[in-house]
Amino acid sequence: MSTPRYSIPGSAPSVPPRDPEGPGATTAQAPDAMERARSVAAVLAESQVEQVLAELDRDLVGLAPVKQRIRDIAALLVIDKLRMNLGLQAETPSMHMSFTGNPGTGKTTVALRMAEILHRLGYVRKGHLVAVTRDDLVGQYIGHTAPKTKEVLKKAMGGVLFIDEAYYLYRPENERDYGQEAIEILLQVMENQRDDLVVILAGYKDRMETFFRSNPGLSSRIAHHLDFPDYSVDELQQIAERMLAQRHYRFGAGAREIFHQYLERRIQQPHFANARSVRNALDRARLRQASRLFAERDRDLGRDDLTTLLPADLLASRVFAEGSAGEATP
Repeated sequence: MSTPRYSIPGSAPSVPPRDPEGPGATTAQAPDAMERARSVAAVLAESQVEQVLAELDRDLVGLAPVKQRIRDIAALLVIDKLRMNLGLQAETPSMHMSFTGNPGTGKTTVALRMAEILHRLGYVRKGHLVAVTRDDLVGQYIGHTAPKTKEVLKKAMGGVLFIDEAYYLYRPENERDYGQEAIEILLQVMENQRDDLVVILAGYKDRMETFFRSNPGLSSRIAHHLDFPDYSVDELQQIAERMLAQRHYRFGAGAREIFHQYLERRIQQPHFANARSVRNALDRARLRQASRLFAERDRDLGRDDLTTLLPADLLASRVFAEGSAGEATP
């Protein structure tokens, strides 16, 4: 029996219309400026893609191989745009991707930037990101999965669908699991409507490799595989400084060195989640600072008092407690 073909109600035709207010705006009287472009500079000037790449460099610490791969993909899209302008390519290239790496390594942030790049170059209509997990796609009883999956796909059309921990869609040990139905719908849409939807599958590298081996149809539709490395201690320190600055906090005398020691210990412990663990640690430090200041009820508090984390706010973490090597709490 042949695999059924799925269509998503409300999805776009095979040639997606331009956003009338976007960088690729068209009119009935004049051809699209992007379609008239004959040089890389012309496409970049019209799409402003370099601005997105600059934001990626500015906003994300480290991740040099990932950033380079995004630049390479952007270059491919620009050249493909020029080829299509000259009638050298009629088929939209597949942009489906796999992002692998540990938690907190910037996968969702890069997916957001990728959606913007695809939109600015006219490969998707809207450029929005819809982030989901298994629970958003798979139902709990017969007939429930297809409507759930189709509804998510309908929301994602014209943009990027980001499926985190995608390997949980496939549970071969459970014969009554409905994840395979969601996978079959995804396969059809990824192939038949790839000119209006980009799917990014994300998760731990080893589990994603097993998932792809078990689902070769999905693997064959993934054009780009990006592996997100863990951050070094120095990179995590930079991330912490940025997080604090965004919240109008800073490290006081000696606190920066203490936090570096904290990271050296925490990174060795279970369940470390890179930037997420840094954020959690700073949140705990802010709680300790607040409790410390709260206890001084009669003292007038100045700007420095309210914005400075002291060594004591960090040293109270259980990571510094004797025998805490196996703990995973900030």
